[in-house]
Amino acid sequence: MSFDKAHLSTGLTGLDRVLQGLRPGDNVVWQVDTIDDYVPFVRPYCAWAIAKGKRLIYFRYAKHPPLIQENEHVEVHHLHPEEGFENFITQTYNVIENVGQGACYVFDALSELSIDQYSDRMLGNFYMVICPHLFALQTVAYYALLKNYHSFHAASPIAETTQILIDVYRCQGKLYVHPHKVKDRYSPSMHMLHVWEGNDFVPLTESNVISEVLTTAPWSGLDLASVRPGSWNRLFLQAEETLALFKRGDLPQARVDEMFKSSLRAAVTQEPNLLAICEKYLTLSEVIDIKKRMVSSGLIGGKSVGMLLARAILRKTAPRWNELLEPHDSFFVGSEVFYTFLVHNHCWRLRRKQKNPDTFLEGADEARQRILMGTFPEFMKDRFQSVLDYFGLSPIIVRSSSLLEDNFGNAFAGKYESVFCANQGPKHIRLEQLLAAVRTIYASSMSEEALTYRAERGVLDRDEQMALLIQRVSGVQYGSLFFPQAAGVGFSFNPYVWSRNIDPKAGMLRIVFGLGTRAVDRADDDYTRVVALNAPARRPEADFDKVRRYAQRRVDVLDLETNSLDSRDFVDVARRCRGLPLEVFASRDEEMARMAEERHLEDFFPWVPTFDGLLTETPFASDMREMLQILHEAYGCPVDIEFALNFMKDGRYRINLLQCRPLQIRGQGTVPPPVNAIARQDLVMEAHGAVIGPSRIMTLDRLIYIVPSAYSKLPDKDRYDLARIIGQITPQGRGLKQMLLGPGRWGTSTVALGVPVSFREIRAVSVLCEIVAMRDDLVPDVSLGTHFFSDLIETDILYVALFPDHRDNYLNNEYFERSQNMLERMLPGAGRWASVIRVFDAKEASRAGTLKLYADTINQKLMCYVEK
Repeated sequence: MSFDKAHLSTGLTGLDRVLQGLRPGDNVVWQVDTIDDYVPFVRPYCAWAIAKGKRLIYFRYAKHPPLIQENEHVEVHHLHPEEGFENFITQTYNVIENVGQGACYVFDALSELSIDQYSDRMLGNFYMVICPHLFALQTVAYYALLKNYHSFHAASPIAETTQILIDVYRCQGKLYVHPHKVKDRYSPSMHMLHVWEGNDFVPLTESNVISEVLTTAPWSGLDLASVRPGSWNRLFLQAEETLALFKRGDLPQARVDEMFKSSLRAAVTQEPNLLAICEKYLTLSEVIDIKKRMVSSGLIGGKSVGMLLARAILRKTAPRWNELLEPHDSFFVGSEVFYTFLVHNHCWRLRRKQKNPDTFLEGADEARQRILMGTFPEFMKDRFQSVLDYFGLSPIIVRSSSLLEDNFGNAFAGKYESVFCANQGPKHIRLEQLLAAVRTIYASSMSEEALTYRAERGVLDRDEQMALLIQRVSGVQYGSLFFPQAAGVGFSFNPYVWSRNIDPKAGMLRIVFGLGTRAVDRADDDYTRVVALNAPARRPEADFDKVRRYAQRRVDVLDLETNSLDSRDFVDVARRCRGLPLEVFASRDEEMARMAEERHLEDFFPWVPTFDGLLTETPFASDMREMLQILHEAYGCPVDIEFALNFMKDGRYRINLLQCRPLQIRGQGTVPPPVNAIARQDLVMEAHGAVIGPSRIMTLDRLIYIVPSAYSKLPDKDRYDLARIIGQITPQGRGLKQMLLGPGRWGTSTVALGVPVSFREIRAVSVLCEIVAMRDDLVPDVSLGTHFFSDLIETDILYVALFPDHRDNYLNNEYFERSQNMLERMLPGAGRWASVIRVFDAKEASRAGTLKLYADTINQKLMCYVEK
C-alpha cells in the first residue's frame, strides 16, 4: 500500500516543519562526523514507524554498534559485504523487491562498508541502483555517510540521486542540521543551519554562531570533493606512507605485512588460491606499482593477476629473468569502471536476471545493445585519453580480465573478447577506437556463450565484474606492418604425446609466426608448430614433404596503414620485411629450390616456417621449459601461458609473458589393453596418431555419426542447419557416454572444412572424432592451446583424429550401416536428415554386446570394439 503524506514523519515534529514533512519515495542521507551523530535521528524515526504499524527494515552490515535493537517490530537483514559487491547489492535489491511498497528502511553507515570490497565509485553505483528502486516503491529510507571521507565519485552520484541531503554538526554539546537538498520543497529558512533545541529546530541568523559551527570541520563541498581521495585511494596513500616509514626503520615488518594484505585484496585478487600465491611472491611495493598503473579503482581481474604473478614468480627465482623478459608496460582498468558503465547506461536491472539459472539469457540481447551504444562519463574519457597519450602511436590490445577469468577451475578461455587497436590516426579517432574496444569487451560478458558457460560451471551467482588489461602489443614494425617475430602458447604438461621419447612432464609449445591469434584461435585450413620441450627437434611429421605440407601458411599482422588486424600470406610478409631474421624461424626447402632453379622459376620463395633454427640453434626451448616448470611448481598444478618473442639487433631475444593461468588437466598414463584379441568383425574403429586426453577405458552408450559421403553433398545452408540439429541431439544424451564422429574439423567456421557447430552444442559428448574425409590436403590440426582445446580440457572430452586411408587406421562402415537409426525417435520430424546423421544406441547396435573404447594416449592408440 502507498504512504499517506499526512502520516509521514521523521519522528521529530520540529524537523518535520523544517523539511515540510517526509514524502513517499524520500531517501534521506545524513552526512555526519561520527555514527553517534546519526543515531539521534534514526531512533525517533524508527519509534514513529513502529507506532504507526509500518513495516520497518534494517540492513545490518557495518562494524559499528547496531542502530536498532532486534525485536519483533524490526526486520533485520544481516548482509556480508566481504562476499563481493555484486552479491551485496543483489541481496539488498532482492529484499526490497520482496517487501514491496510502503516500508520504512534504515541502513548502517555506508561509509563503513569493507575496504576489501568497495571503492567510492562502487558506493556511488550502489546508491544509484538502490535509491531509485526505493523511490519507485514509495518507501522512506535513512542512510549515513561520513563527512569529508568520500571522493567525488561517491559524493556526486549520491547528492544527485537522493531526495534529501542533510549535514549534521556537533558543537559544544549541541546538534545542528543543515539541509543541502530537499527535493520539490522550499521555504525561506529550509536551507539554513538549524540548532536542535528541545522539540524544535531553530534557524540560526548570527554569523558568528554559524561560523563557529561550520568551521568545526572542513567544508565538504564539491571543489574539495573532486580532489579529496576516497577510501580506496586513501588505502594506497597509507600503503605508500607505511612503506616509507618502514624503510626509515620507523615501523615494524608486521605493519607492512598487514598493509600488504589489505592492499592486495583491494586491488589484486580475493580468490583464495591465487591470494595465497600472491602473498608468497608479490610485495607491498609491487602492489603499489600496480595501483599506479590503474585507470580507476577496483580489482584488476584474473588475466592481469596471472600475467603479473607469473612475472613476479620468475623474478624471485633467478635474476636472469629480469633480462630475458620483455617489460609488460600495461595499464589496468579496475572492475568498478564496468559497474559504473552499467549503472550509467541503465543496464543493471537487465544484468540482474543473469544470476537466475531460469532467466539468465533473458534481456541479454538488449543489455548487449545498450552496452555497445553506451556512453562514458567525461572523467573516464579523460583517463582513457591519458593512457593513449602514454602509448603514443604504439599498437595496443585491450583484453578482458574479469574477476572469475583465468582462475582455478574456470578459465573462460575465449568466452570474452580481446580487441587489437592499431592506434593510428588523429587523437579523437584513436580514443573512439579504444572506447569501442572497451564496449565490445563489456558486451561480450553478456554473450550467450559466456552466460551459458557460467551457468554450466555453476558460477552465475558469483561476483563477476569485467576488469580490463590494456597492453602495448609486443612486436617489431616492418614498413606498415607490425607483429612479433613469434608467438604462441605453452603448457607445463604435454597432453599430446605422439612418441615414447616424449616426456609429458617437460611441457609443450604451440608456436606461430606473427601475432599469437593464430595459436589461440583455431585457424581453419592452416597449421602451427607443436613442440615437445624435452625433444624440441622431434616432429609428428615423418619427412620434410609432410613438414612443408603442414607448415603455417598465413600470418596475422597489424596493418598500420589500414589501422586494422589483417591476415597475410607468409611468403608475402617474409619477402617485404627487411631485417627479419628469417633463418631463425624458417628453413630453406633445398629440394624445391633446386627444382625451381632447374625450371628457371625466378619468383620462387624457398623458405618454410619451421622454427627449426629457433629450437635448435638458440636456448629458447630450454628457457621455455624452465619457465613452465618454475610456474608449475609455484602454482602447484599445470599452467597454460601465452607469450610473444622478438630478437634484438645484437642477436639476443626477449620473451614477453602475456598470460598465465592454471591448466585444469588430468594426469597422463597408460591403461592395460584388452585381455583378449579383438576379432576384425568386432572392431568398430581403430586410430593411431592424434589421440588427446587422459588414457581411459570406457563403455559407450551412444554413437552419433555424420556420414562423410552424404555430408559432402550438402549445400552450405544445409550444413549449418545440420549443425543446429546436432546441437539438439547431444544434450539429450547428457549423463551418457556419447561418441561423436564426423568429417573434417568440428567447430570450424568454414563449412568446406567440417561441421560448423559451436562448442556449446557438442559439450555433452565424451569422445570427439574428426574423420579426415573432407579434402585430401586437409588433416586435423592438433588444437593444443586454442580456446577450443581449453573447452575440451575443462569438459574432459577425449579427442581423436581418424585417417581412414592410413594402413593402421580403420572404420567399420558395415557396423554403422546395419545399426538402427534413432534420429526420428529423438527428434520427430528430423527424418530428412537420416541419411546424413545416424544416431545409435550402442547396446542395440552391438547386438547385446558392450561397446568399449580403449584409448592409450602415451602410445597414441585408440580402439572402439564390441565386447561380447
